[in-house]
Amino acid sequence: MSSPKHAILPGRSVGGELRALRKQRGLTCVQVAAELGWQASKISRMETGKQGVNPADAASMLAIYRVVGVERQRLLTLAERDGEDAWWELSGPLSEEVKTLIRLENEAIRIDSCQPLLVPGLLQTADYTRALMKAGGMPEAEVEGRVAVRMGRQAVLSRDVPPEYHAIMDEMALRRVLGNPRVMARQLRQLVDTAERPSVTLQVLPFDLGGHAGLDGPFTLLDFAEQGPVAFLDHKISGLFLDKPEELAFFQHEVDKLIEVALSPARSVEFIAGLARQYEQA
Repeated sequence: MSSPKHAILPGRSVGGELRALRKQRGLTCVQVAAELGWQASKISRMETGKQGVNPADAASMLAIYRVVGVERQRLLTLAERDGEDAWWELSGPLSEEVKTLIRLENEAIRIDSCQPLLVPGLLQTADYTRALMKAGGMPEAEVEGRVAVRMGRQAVLSRDVPPEYHAIMDEMALRRVLGNPRVMARQLRQLVDTAERPSVTLQVLPFDLGGHAGLDGPFTLLDFAEQGPVAFLDHKISGLFLDKPEELAFFQHEVDKLIEVALSPARSVEFIAGLARQYEQA
């Protein structure tokens, strides 16, 4: 038996949304199955992500749940995508955590990324990513494929309607030379250029702050139009998704604290441009 496509955070798939609608209507799987002439186990499998939801089945369930108009069309579109292989599903041996992160990035309406050590992945140049992976000891045969995936992720920021993206970086991430000064100069120039997009905000946590709440590890907070936010903690060989209210409140508070103490967006861009000039003169 093949493993479910969305084994991580299954409640955030179209099946999870259908489950929430069923419960809102006060119906059981058995009751819905009886209306549709299905087995109750079929509904349970779809709701938990163990079975895909095709548009025809979604339409039948939405009729029972009395969902119409824009919301019906949104869920049918999700059901159509549920059966498709997105580009990241076809990109080689990525972990399920990485695939889930890319899927969430593509569904999010806002992304807050806090990075004490590195330029965030959605803002990296190919040369910076390549240097980072080689420094981390990634096998040579895997480097270019991973670089291509990371560059593919960045397309989310140039969509017609991109998510609001807020990156908070420690000065250490900007001063740590990966590759060589030329690579860093191009990386920082790309940050300055990207900050010109209306949907992108960059802030820098300068050394003279001393300690701050972002030093104990990177994290990303993603928010969505219809479902609540998710926090992602990125580790060397795995990743962790958190979606409990108390966990999300903690990370939102962390974001708010870092925004308050970081340089303003305008001063941050000036700071990054100044460092880029230093690298260019090195």
